[in-house]
Amino acid sequence: MTFWIALLLVVFHVVGGGWAALLLAATGLFELSQAVFWLRYSNRRAPTVGAETLVGRVVEVSEECRPYGNVRVQGELWRAHCAEGASAGERVRITALDGLTLEVVREPA
Repeated sequence: MTFWIALLLVVFHVVGGGWAALLLAATGLFELSQAVFWLRYSNRRAPTVGAETLVGRVVEVSEECRPYGNVRVQGELWRAHCAEGASAGERVRITALDGLTLEVVREPA
């Protein structure tokens, strides 16, 4: 946007001579630096969407897992499998996703 304003100033002879070239070069460099900054900023981390983003979270068991039960993740109930077993109210860590069943292990107290 800034570059186009500078270009209009040059075209309508508001700025002339060597200053016109300097103005266009400076605003072009400014626009380019902004584009590079925002492209790098937007690509700095992976998108966090989908069920795969649940892996690694610590959640609470809502229905006893011996070996299958339910855990509450962000207000949703998910079916969970805990090989060692976990009682309701215990904290577990999600280690994997198998279809729509979460694989969990007990979190040390």
